Amino acid sequence: MTNSKRKPTSPKSSESTRTESKSSAADDVQCLTKSKKEEQKEQSQQKTAPGSNCSTAQIFKVCFGHELHNFNNLSSFTCWLQRPVDGAALGVFRILYGASMLIDIAEERGGGQLDVRYGEPQHCHFPLFNGMRALEYPFMGCLYICMWLGALGIMLGYRFRCSCLTFIMCYWYIFLLNKPAWNNHSYLFGLTGTLLLFTQAHSYCSLDSWLRPQLRHPVPYWNYFLIKFQFFILYMYAGLKKFSLEWLSGYAMSSLSQHWVFAPFRQLLDGELIDLVIIHWFTAIFDLSIAFFMTCDRTRRFATPFMIGFHLMNSRLFVIGMFPWVCLAEVPLFFSFSWPRRICGLGKATAMEARESRIQEKPTLKAQLRSCIILFYCALQLFLPYSHFITKGYNNWTNGLYGYSWDMMVHSYDTVLTSIKIVDNDNQKVHYLNPYAFTEYERWTKSADMAVQYAKCIQRNIQEDMKRHPQNSLLTSTNISIYFDIWCSMNGRFQQRVFDPRVDLLKAPWSPFKQTSWSLPLLTELNHMRPKLKTIANEVLAWNNYSDVIFVADFPGLTLSNFIAPALFNCTLTILEGNVRYKSANDEESYFLTAGKSIGLESNVTHYVTTIGQKPASYLYTYVNRTMQEENIQIDDDSQSKNRPMLPLWKEFKQRIANYQQFLKHLANCVLYLLYDVPIPMSIRERD
Repeated sequence: MTNSKRKPTSPKSSESTRTESKSSAADDVQCLTKSKKEEQKEQSQQKTAPGSNCSTAQIFKVCFGHELHNFNNLSSFTCWLQRPVDGAALGVFRILYGASMLIDIAEERGGGQLDVRYGEPQHCHFPLFNGMRALEYPFMGCLYICMWLGALGIMLGYRFRCSCLTFIMCYWYIFLLNKPAWNNHSYLFGLTGTLLLFTQAHSYCSLDSWLRPQLRHPVPYWNYFLIKFQFFILYMYAGLKKFSLEWLSGYAMSSLSQHWVFAPFRQLLDGELIDLVIIHWFTAIFDLSIAFFMTCDRTRRFATPFMIGFHLMNSRLFVIGMFPWVCLAEVPLFFSFSWPRRICGLGKATAMEARESRIQEKPTLKAQLRSCIILFYCALQLFLPYSHFITKGYNNWTNGLYGYSWDMMVHSYDTVLTSIKIVDNDNQKVHYLNPYAFTEYERWTKSADMAVQYAKCIQRNIQEDMKRHPQNSLLTSTNISIYFDIWCSMNGRFQQRVFDPRVDLLKAPWSPFKQTSWSLPLLTELNHMRPKLKTIANEVLAWNNYSDVIFVADFPGLTLSNFIAPALFNCTLTILEGNVRYKSANDEESYFLTAGKSIGLESNVTHYVTTIGQKPASYLYTYVNRTMQEENIQIDDDSQSKNRPMLPLWKEFKQRIANYQQFLKHLANCVLYLLYDVPIPMSIRERD
C-alpha cells in the first residue's frame, strides 16, 4: 500500500505514524490530499457560482448523499470510488450472503434432487451453449461439494479469493447448464458472488483477517458501490417493468388478496381492490422508488421498515428461496460503513473512521482503468434488460430469457395441455410421449429455443433406446418427426397455442438473432375481452361448487382436437368471436358456428373445432365435474383454509432440514462411489 504524502505539522509518535501509513485502502492510488487553502478556495467558488448550479448540487447531495463535483470527470470520479472506508458493513454482508448460499445450494440449485437432475443418463438439460454437457452424476456431486465449500469459505472469510472463485465457477456452470431453472434472483446471486470476488470483503470479521492482521484496513468505496448499484438496478428495473399496461391492469397476480398477509387490508378493501391497488399499483411504485429512498439520507430510516416488511411478505407469498433474505442482508449496506463496530461496542469505530482519508486527487492510470471497467459493467447492466432487439430468437410471448430482464412476477401462466406427438415417417404411425419423460422442468413449453433443444434430446434418447433394445421399441426406424402442441394462458387471457403444431421441431429453423417464425404470437388483439372473461367466469362458478369454464382462442386454419372426459357432463361449446367448424367423432356431419352460437357436447367423445376465416376465433367450454360432485370435493374449502396455519415456520424448517439431509446423502453417495465403488441408490422416473 502507498503511504499518504501529507506531511504532519508536528512530530508524531511511531504508533501514530504506523496508523497513518495504513490509511489508504487503494494500493495503486498515489494522490495528494487537498490543503486547507484549496478547500477554502473551492468553498468561495461555490458561493460565487450561479444559483442554478448551486441548487443542482444541493439537490444531488440531498437525493444521493454525495457531492456532484465528484462526477465532473474521470479523475474526480476515480478518487471518489477509491476513497478508503470501513469494511465492517461489507464483511457482515459477506457472512450473510455466504450463509444464504449454503442453504440455496441444497434448495434452488437442486442439491436435494441431485439424483433426479443428474443421475439419469437420458435426462435432458437446456444449456445456454449447446456444447455444454452435464458431468456424470458422481462428478456432479463433487462439483456441488466444491460449491458448498466455496460458500462456506465466503461465509467464514477463509481463503476468501479462492473460496469465492470456487463458488462462482461452480455456480455459473450449473446456472448456464439449465435455462429452465433461470430466474431473476438466481442471476442476482451469481452476479453478487462475482462482484464479491473483486472486493476486500474479508477485511472484517473473517478468518483471513484473524490469521493475517495486516488485512484489517479500510476498503475502497467501490467495493460498496458495485454491490449497492447491482441491487439498485434490481429494484429500479423491476419497477420500470411493472409500469406497463400489462401489470397496472391487475391481471398478473390475481387472487393474492386471499393470503393471510393481506388480512389487515381486507378490513378496509375488498379482494379485487387489494389485488389491483396494493399488489399491482403499490408494488410498481415501491419497486421503482425504494432504491432512491434508501439512497437518500433523509428518507432512509423511513423507507427501511417498508423494505424489510416487503421482503418478509414476499417470503410468505412466494416460493422464491433465499431471495428475500439476501435482499434483507443488503439493506444495512445503505447505512454507515462502521455500524457493526458500533453495535458490537468494540470501541474501534472511531479509530477506523480516523484512518479513512478524504477524497484524493490525481489517481494513477491503473485506478482510472479500474473506474472505466466499473463504468462499463454498470452500462452493461443498464443495457441488458432492454437488449432483446438483438437476441430476437429468445423472444416469445415475453422478451428474452427469463433471468436478466428483472421483470419479476410480471407474467403468470396457466398451461392446460402439453402434447408431444412422434410420427414414424416410415409407416406414418403416430405415437404420443409423456411430456415430462426426460425432464422435470416446464419452462421449455414457452420458449422456442428450449423446445428445439428438448425435441433433439428426445430424438437422441429414442435412438439410444432403439440401439440397446430394438425389440422393445414401438418405432420401426429413427426416421421420425416431433411436434409440440402446447396450450397456455398468460395473465388471464385465452388459452392459446404457443407453437405451430404443424412444424417438425427436428427440422425447425432457430437462430438467437432472428425472430422464430413457428412461435405463435400472443393474441393481444383479444385483450379487450379480459374483463368479459372475468365476468363470465364468475357467473359459471356461481352455478354450483363443481362447475368450471375454459376460454380458448385459436389461429385461422388450425384445428383443436379435444376429448371430453367421462367425468365431465353438461358440457357446452359457445363461440365468442370469429367462425369455426365443429365436428364430432361420432357424426359424419360438421356444423358451422358463428359468434353467439352454442352446441352441447357428448362425454367420452373426441370432437374437432377448426377456425375458419382470416381472424382468430375465441370460444369457451363450460362443464360440471361429476367426480367432484359425487365425492363432494370443494376446491375453495373454507374449513381447510381455517385449519391451515398462517405461519408454518416449524413445518418449513423441518422440510428444509429433511431436504438438506437428502442433499448430504447424495454427496456422501457420490464420494463413496468414487472412492470405494459403492453403488448409488437412484430414483427412477416413470416414462410413457
